[in-house]
Amino acid sequence: MNAAVITNIEAEETMVRISRIVFWLMALAWGMMAGFVAMGGFSSEAKQQECRLLEYAPAPVDNPLKGLVPYQGDYREYFPHSMEFNYLPYSALVKGYNEFDWAPLEKMLNDIAGRGHQAVFRICLEYPGRKGLIPDFLIRDGLKIHKWWYSEGPGHAPALVETPDYEDRNLRKSLRSFVTALGQRYDGDPRIGFITAGLLGLWGEWHTYPKVELFASKTVQLEVMDAYEAVFKVTPVLFRYPVGEKSFRSDLAKNVDRPFGYHDDSFAWATLHTGRKGDEWFFMTALKAAGAEEKWKTHPIGGEIRPEAWGIVFDEKPRDKRVQDFLQCVEATHVSWLMDSGMFQKKQDPNRIQRAMKLVRRMGYEFHCRSVSLRRLPDGKLVVRLEIENRGVAPFYYQWKGEWGILTGGKPVRTIPASGKLTGLLPGDAPRLWSETLDLSGLKPGLYKLALRVPNPQKNGHPLKFANKTQDIDAAGWLTLSDLPVN
Repeated sequence: MNAAVITNIEAEETMVRISRIVFWLMALAWGMMAGFVAMGGFSSEAKQQECRLLEYAPAPVDNPLKGLVPYQGDYREYFPHSMEFNYLPYSALVKGYNEFDWAPLEKMLNDIAGRGHQAVFRICLEYPGRKGLIPDFLIRDGLKIHKWWYSEGPGHAPALVETPDYEDRNLRKSLRSFVTALGQRYDGDPRIGFITAGLLGLWGEWHTYPKVELFASKTVQLEVMDAYEAVFKVTPVLFRYPVGEKSFRSDLAKNVDRPFGYHDDSFAWATLHTGRKGDEWFFMTALKAAGAEEKWKTHPIGGEIRPEAWGIVFDEKPRDKRVQDFLQCVEATHVSWLMDSGMFQKKQDPNRIQRAMKLVRRMGYEFHCRSVSLRRLPDGKLVVRLEIENRGVAPFYYQWKGEWGILTGGKPVRTIPASGKLTGLLPGDAPRLWSETLDLSGLKPGLYKLALRVPNPQKNGHPLKFANKTQDIDAAGWLTLSDLPVN
């Protein structure tokens, strides 16, 4: 991590300290105002209103649907995370043109969900060194297979690749029916965080480099995109390359005007624009060329930290000078999640872990509740007005529902659905106001806590937690907003 990263982080910590000073000054002002009210300075209606500021504190690194993503498995002792990734071979799920075996996908999803995590997955037809990804029924029906050797370069042993003829009519029919069936069954499944489109090319990354002549035509690409777009309305689908009217690759079909996100699979290695000839494929360069620089505002950005940068990208001075500045990459791309193995392979140096925690926390959303005001009505109801701001780099892409809670003894005695939304609240936007009228009738006299939570729709999934000092202070998963005396 270079000096610029340290400077940015130190500046952020300074802003936190300043915000705390402002918090206490404003709290003092509210206290003076309360004294003024006690002396009769305001009307009787105003006397029924209570206002307080809510202090900032960093949100958890493992907030849901953001952060680092290891391969499927239990790596919680190494680094906090809320999602896991894995590939599945096309042949494991597709047994006929309209015949599917969902058991392997169900097994994966249930295993990941059993740890309270959500899945990111990709289905692929070809993977260097792996055989049998192409269903036998397609081969029996005449699908041609191109076998060739792939190598990562000097020092890497070549691996056999089996690339199908993507123009084969039977394969195209199978791809369309599979995507349709996948969406009909799994769109909106709370066990799934994100799907990377896959299916075409090496690792499902939409290229067959260096055998570029073997890749799918634009016609086939459009058929796959059409199928995804038709059935996935809730679960985000991410594609490898942003493509507009112009692209660094003439063989890629336009996708910039479709409801898809993107995944940068060479993150912090080929992310930032360099201006060098030959770097046109770098993510930010391709994003700008496609006219998709604002896509993050409505559709998520994910990816994978480049293997050469695993672990060392979080060091103060990465030993490989080709590693790009992680924080700059996060802020440029507005990335929400990144596959990674470096922080999950073994116990890392404590200093590396601490730097990684600070940097990874910057990814995705971070919601801070700034202030809350309570106004009691004559009929015993309570009007709540809550200001929420996004201090992260990206929005939250799911319509998760919040809940107001009346707590006592660390447990909710009443929950009320919240009508406010988190989606569409961008970093830098003015705070969003949640306003609700809560019915307190029937509560026994006593001192309660007013709280808010945003539960994960997946059973045992990580709840969304706010960047507030009173998050979890009275009950796990709940943000305490105020004391609430009931007479």
